Amino acid sequence: MTTEKKRRKFTPEFKKDAVALITEQGYSFAKAALAVDTSENNLRRWKKELELEASGESLAADERAELKRLRRENKELRSEKEILKKASAFFAKEMK
Repeated sequence: MTTEKKRRKFTPEFKKDAVALITEQGYSFAKAALAVDTSENNLRRWKKELELEASGESLAADERAELKRLRRENKELRSEKEILKKASAFFAKEMK
């Protein structure tokens, strides 16, 4: 019999609220970890991630998603532009 521990997913809001216990309420990492039922290591990592996001050194999840969408859109637009350039050159030759 194996005891597999499933990884839990935490929402960004949960992470912010958990870190706020430390930064705003004065909880220790140990006390905050017990309060939200996670590890001290998770809290330390979340705090560091939030600090990097706040300083602009790291992108938030929604910013990463937007960047990915914009890169995909940019790629499509460049492709369309190339097709139009070729079509324009083709029709310019046809007009002569």
